[in-house]
Amino acid sequence: QVQLVDTGGGSVQAGGSLRLSCAASRYTFSTYCVGWFRQAPGGRREGVALIYPGGGVTYYADSVKGRFTISQDNAKNILYLQMNSLKPEDTAMYYCAAGPRSGGVCESGVEGVPRYTSWGQGTQVTVSS
Repeated sequence: QVQLVDTGGGSVQAGGSLRLSCAASRYTFSTYCVGWFRQAPGGRREGVALIYPGGGVTYYADSVKGRFTISQDNAKNILYLQMNSLKPEDTAMYYCAAGPRSGGVCESGVEGVPRYTSWGQGTQVTVSS
């Protein structure tokens, strides 16, 4: 069973930065797709940034490309999401997640959410204008 604990959310003004962290069980990064999802009130959970097993391939949603960076510290088993140039539309609950690939692919869309079988408890990010 993969254990995930995500932290680092908070309230910032537009243009500010936050870094989210997710502490994971050993071997999670070498075995599973890992990444960050977010869900705004009334919205669906969507993939924001993902890393493939082994860390060689990453994915970013178009809405965060150039602003967010996903990374992992394999020695500490911590997944990060550096968020810069934050916008009010980035306001959401953010979750780290882990799950197996599907046909060699780490699912990123709304339909792929059920593929992720382990979730952190979520951390709130609020961006004010």
